[in-house]
Amino acid sequence: MNVQDFDKVDLTNCDREPIHLLGAIQSPGFLIAVSTDWIITRVSKNIRDLLGFDPDHLIGTPLADYVPGALLHDLRNKISYLTEPDMVERMFGCQIGTSGQPYDVAVHFSAGQILIEAEPGVASGGDATNSVRAMMSRLDRTKDMKAFYREGARQVRAMLGYDRVMVYKFAASGAGEVVAEAAKPGIGSFLGLNYPASDIPRQARALYKRNLVRVIRDVDAAPIPIVPTIDASGQRLDLSLSILRSVSPIHIEYLKNMGVQASLSISIVVDDELWGLFACHNYSPRAPTFERRSVCELFAEMFSMRLESRERRLIADYDRRARDISDQLLGAVASDETLLNDPDWLADILTGAIPADGVGIWINGNYAFSGSTPPTEDFRRIIRALNGLAAGRVYTTDHIGGLIDKASGFADMAAGLLAIPISRSPRDYVVLFRSELKHSVRWAGDPHKPIEYGPNGPRLTPRASFAEWQELVDGHAEPFSPSEIRVAETLRATLIEVVLRLADEAAAERRQSTARQEMLIAELNHRVRNILGVIRGLIRQSQPDNAEVKDFVKLVDGRIHALARAHNQITDDHWGPAPLEALIDAEAAAFAATRQSAIISTGAPILLNPQAYSTMALVIHELVTNSTKYGSLSGSGEVHINWSRNHKGDLVLVWQEVGGPPVSLPKRKGFGTTIVNRSVPYDLGGQASIDYAPDGVRAEFCIPSRHVSEPKSRGGPEMRLSRRPVSSQQPVDPGLAGHKTVLLVEDSLIIALDAEDILNRFGASVATASTPEAAHDTLDQDRVDFAILDINLGDQTSFGIADRLTELGIPFFFASGYGEQANLPMEHRSATVVQKPYTTHNIAKAIEDLFGTEAD
Repeated sequence: MNVQDFDKVDLTNCDREPIHLLGAIQSPGFLIAVSTDWIITRVSKNIRDLLGFDPDHLIGTPLADYVPGALLHDLRNKISYLTEPDMVERMFGCQIGTSGQPYDVAVHFSAGQILIEAEPGVASGGDATNSVRAMMSRLDRTKDMKAFYREGARQVRAMLGYDRVMVYKFAASGAGEVVAEAAKPGIGSFLGLNYPASDIPRQARALYKRNLVRVIRDVDAAPIPIVPTIDASGQRLDLSLSILRSVSPIHIEYLKNMGVQASLSISIVVDDELWGLFACHNYSPRAPTFERRSVCELFAEMFSMRLESRERRLIADYDRRARDISDQLLGAVASDETLLNDPDWLADILTGAIPADGVGIWINGNYAFSGSTPPTEDFRRIIRALNGLAAGRVYTTDHIGGLIDKASGFADMAAGLLAIPISRSPRDYVVLFRSELKHSVRWAGDPHKPIEYGPNGPRLTPRASFAEWQELVDGHAEPFSPSEIRVAETLRATLIEVVLRLADEAAAERRQSTARQEMLIAELNHRVRNILGVIRGLIRQSQPDNAEVKDFVKLVDGRIHALARAHNQITDDHWGPAPLEALIDAEAAAFAATRQSAIISTGAPILLNPQAYSTMALVIHELVTNSTKYGSLSGSGEVHINWSRNHKGDLVLVWQEVGGPPVSLPKRKGFGTTIVNRSVPYDLGGQASIDYAPDGVRAEFCIPSRHVSEPKSRGGPEMRLSRRPVSSQQPVDPGLAGHKTVLLVEDSLIIALDAEDILNRFGASVATASTPEAAHDTLDQDRVDFAILDINLGDQTSFGIADRLTELGIPFFFASGYGEQANLPMEHRSATVVQKPYTTHNIAKAIEDLFGTEAD
């Protein structure tokens, strides 16, 4: 770019900077690049401080001549784990030189070379699993999305200690907004500020998806060059996955303009897209250890999964409410078609699903209005424009001025629209209008600031002032969201059915809408079950060989499993109310297997909404567990559970133990007691009391009526859980010792380890494969007696493996987070499907069913 081209420069010039090829790293780290035969090809210029030799001496020599053999052995092992293109392996507290200083090490592949990066570390400071579990516990207690974002920022700041931590959300345009912030007092607030898309260029956003954590330790620190900068083939070293990559001069200037001395960002990825960032700023140099950054990276991945789950749940709830309104519309007009001639009634119905300021109706050249709408002649012009654009589909714009001219004259009444076509030809419409959005967008500086020369040559100088700058939005309305557009498609189907009696077409569209909703709920259910399975696996796989810790892990695992069972029940009816009886039956079957007949429950069929169902699952779980250990279920006694509704409609549930050993007040108040005493009051706004009477524990709970409903028929929904004996105290053993080799196909490492442990306890030999290709290789080489096939393997399935097993006559069963709702091909419809997470019982039961009797 020359001087005469400078006036063409705009904010997008940052997009052309090769930020992954800067040829330097940040201090005080070190970099060593080696070939696949471990010959040193490149090093950072400061390598003498680590290995005691200058770069010229090291290039072309074996790495083994300079580092401990144990470290080289560990590096070789880590390299074997790098099976995916963007993987980075970590090692903490390594000894490299002779100084005794521990180093944290990252290793990854780059253009056929092995990149080894080291930075000073400290001795390992704790259990990352416990840290993340505690962080997620606080996050899960948040009630809405605003609090969810804010708590995420608080947790990252607590872990890393930056002056300011923001949750930065990207818009579809690439611009971003600070939606949450945690900051030390006295430094001002960035909350609510908007930043143009050019502040984070395209190539930077692409790197954020590949390398989830980016740290800048000190903007004033001089970068350390890599020697040689260009290799024999004329190529620079690709540092896309580097943890020490130096910083673009433009970005350094940008941070200095903000007064920021150090920064760190952690990517938030939802549905494989960059949703946003945890953006951390510090006003003095700061460098959290690699280990702490890794813990926060894990937290961010869990945060992303929770965020995705919450967003899907909000969409599902909104779509369900919209379907109810659609049904209300259909039912009302089916009995009284004259209602279509009442625009106020129709507007009230439609705006209950899609917020709008006015509604215009155009049918057969006739029109009617309700609320704030354009003048009649302008409405006619809009309809003519829609006939040339909408093509029978829902059409929306937040700027009517882009659809017809002279729209500014009525923008204060209608600046945006959503048009629902309700016929084919001639086209008729229901049009929802939104008034002009007279509010200010708070920009962090003027996004239209003129170009200036800066210290980095022919490049854009980042905006020198970050004072709040406001842009008034004229002639625009608040855009209609994707969810609202989906709802409009549903309403369109309903209106077509009513107005034109196109029953077949409308029914097909409604079925498609329902199918999408079913798929969404099934996908949410599948993801939650897999997450619960991974969490259970992490807990069990992380436990040391210590009896007390094993007991603790068993206790926590039981609570997670109780939540998993509750989740299964409430998702059986698409995240709707579930029967209280099924909850009690499930806990009796799982934790009082030998005494389930001693749990006597009485009461009319009743349903609890999802929140109350999950809460009561934990409460009943704790009561049953304590009773089997210390109370009436530990001997020959009984538990009587009865419930009824009081005069307010609240549900009163009483737990009474009889015939057990003498009861005394617990000497220690544990977490289980806290759950029993506080969950119902805290989570549901109800009441709870527990009496440790000598003749038996008595607990009483009052659940507010808003959490309770009755089934449409007195029989209630089908109970899918029976009190089948299942007990960790009397484990089911299908007897595989010394006889069976199992092919386990599972793409999640943690879940696979959990399943292997269960099968090993049964005495089986396990061959594990994570892909269809690996499974076929195993079948080529080894004899297999039966197989367990996870249905979904990333972007593939295990149905091809099932076909081959059928040809070989090898029995198998499937496993899936969808459980019995899994969609199997016709040739495998008769196969058993085990619902994840894996448990001792469900695997043993499936094996027994597979072989007809217990395996011998």
